[in-house]
Amino acid sequence: MAAAPSPLVRGDLPPEIRVPPPGPRSRALTEELAAFEPPETLPAGGIVWQEALGANVLDVDGNRYLDMTAGFGVASVGHRHPAVVAAVERQARRLVHGLADAQGHPPRLALARRLAGLAPWPDARVLFAISGADAVELALKSALLATGRAGIVAFEPSYHGLTFGALAVTSRRSFREPFAAHLHPHVTRLPYGCDPAGLRSVLAEGTTAAVVVEPVVGREGVLLPPPGWLAALRDLTAAQGTLLVVDEILTGFGRTGALFACLEEMGSPPDLICCGKALGGGLPIAAVLGPAAVLASWNDPGEARHTATFVAHPLACAAALASLAVLEREALVERSRRLGQQLAARVEQWVSLNGSLTHVRGRGLLWGLTWTRSDAAHAFTRSCLARGVLLLAGGADARATQLSPPLVSTDEQLERTCLEIEGALAEIR
Repeated sequence: MAAAPSPLVRGDLPPEIRVPPPGPRSRALTEELAAFEPPETLPAGGIVWQEALGANVLDVDGNRYLDMTAGFGVASVGHRHPAVVAAVERQARRLVHGLADAQGHPPRLALARRLAGLAPWPDARVLFAISGADAVELALKSALLATGRAGIVAFEPSYHGLTFGALAVTSRRSFREPFAAHLHPHVTRLPYGCDPAGLRSVLAEGTTAAVVVEPVVGREGVLLPPPGWLAALRDLTAAQGTLLVVDEILTGFGRTGALFACLEEMGSPPDLICCGKALGGGLPIAAVLGPAAVLASWNDPGEARHTATFVAHPLACAAALASLAVLEREALVERSRRLGQQLAARVEQWVSLNGSLTHVRGRGLLWGLTWTRSDAAHAFTRSCLARGVLLLAGGADARATQLSPPLVSTDEQLERTCLEIEGALAEIR
């Protein structure tokens, strides 16, 4: 029996709301899931996705949305891009799973070569990971191995993931406190954008293995670094033999209008770059990129000291290769930069539309709205959902809203998004 045709045949459509979200099927399915999963994993009040294509999402109630989250920044080339789907289908007919770190496969080699060619070092090496948090773990381990030191500097606010090593350098206390007794004890926290003199003082002790930084703070509110600040970090860490680890898991591959956000401001590359999310085109894969000398500490003849069953999975490698090809062929990095410049002029007006909105800032296709009150932030997100626009709410104090659309979003879809946002701003108080 032939499969029923997909109701979502295009990904460049405007929103269409047939029943106020969350609709009855979304509510019912969420309630059923609560019988099998802790409620925290899928909070009530959200929609349940049925399909996604391009910049559109269809929920189980038949509502069509503009996905201005890109699935947490994953769908930069759009949901279910035909080239990514075709690559996964081809690979699935050859090899679905292999032996991870024990024996390689051609897509792994091809992806390692491609990433090394994109990296900012002539002798770049690649460490594959299964998620962004896993990539951060790898980077931290690399720094401890390479330097023989124990100290780590992280910034407030920041988000690097929730596995134990990544959690230790993530700022939000509500994430860390239940597990604090088991986290790395040698983490120094400084304010994001702090006076470099404070960092210089910490590094002068000679015990810091790594400084971990987001080139643009993402989940915790979309904060831009002060001019020259990242370059100062680069100079200070280099002078003290400390590794500078840049977390580009959200910002990498065009999100901010550059292949890697850090390279435009630093003058010289960092020691390690963590990447993920958009890399896989929808499948889970991540990596740490660095020069050969920094990653030489992993050259051990014994069994791998950091690996996973599904690392460099054949299907994920095929999807990543296709996604990187789309990024280049469709000039999506340049498109992100151009659209970001257009948005910059537009969003300046938004603060004047609502007294509870204090800041709108961003770069490329990553923007954040900051509110005076968390209830205003949530009301805004709900209003946008009712209008068919998916946004991410969050931040440690729940006063931030993130706008991170697929880089393939059409001009018409972004214009419609702006109109709906402006309508929501005028509606809530």
